[in-house]
Amino acid sequence: MIEFLDNLDTSIFLAVNGANSPFFDSFMTMFTGRFIWIAMYAMILWILFRSCRWQTAMVYLFSLVCAIVLTDQVCASVIRPAVERLRPSNIENSISGMAYIVNGYRGGSYGFPSCHAANSFALTVFVALFVRRRAFTVFIVGWALLNSYSRLYLGVHYPGDLLVGAIIGSLFGFVCYHAARLSAGRLLEPQAASGGHQTIGVLDSSRVILKQLTPGAALRSLTPSASLLREISTVRIYRLVASDLMIAAFALTLAVIVIASILN
Repeated sequence: MIEFLDNLDTSIFLAVNGANSPFFDSFMTMFTGRFIWIAMYAMILWILFRSCRWQTAMVYLFSLVCAIVLTDQVCASVIRPAVERLRPSNIENSISGMAYIVNGYRGGSYGFPSCHAANSFALTVFVALFVRRRAFTVFIVGWALLNSYSRLYLGVHYPGDLLVGAIIGSLFGFVCYHAARLSAGRLLEPQAASGGHQTIGVLDSSRVILKQLTPGAALRSLTPSASLLREISTVRIYRLVASDLMIAAFALTLAVIVIASILN
């Protein structure tokens, strides 16, 4: 069974990796870069800190960093040394002569699972759950898929490397997001118990679930006040605008990559 899956993985890799062109050589090389997406990453920070109190934003930011670091380390330091599956581009791999390599780039020794795919999907799932907007989710999942595909195009990963990496990253993104959400709620409880109303807004693209904490009382549903509704409305606007800005940052970066690839 394992041999069958390995042969299937290799066949798919050779078929997809063989479809190449000078334009996409430049495009995929730039697209897969970590620093080319700084503007998009900056928009993620803007989303966090403009739609949450700074204490809550720090909880989410810490959890997002944990999701990516844990994903990367599990893939690179735990699974890869245990499995020891050579990259298709590795010169010690029997198919390396058939793999299409761009600019001599071959990556490291082992490639299962893909850290690029894992990290991309950890970020994608976490941020998509935070923003909860369908159009934004489609956009960022598309980014993660193309980022993963770029590794196959460059000849440094099999499709199976990408699939398993995406699954691992998605799991860590999901778990870390919900851990952050739980921690943020507990962070606000002492503030609410000390006096005054404290809002915990869980925003969704299709609904708003509101809960208020009152002094000396347990968490319970109440009729939202006008000020509370204004606050929730403001937060929703921030998230909508920020997600649009993030898509715009992606579009601008993509345009730069396309132009540079044409001129190269």
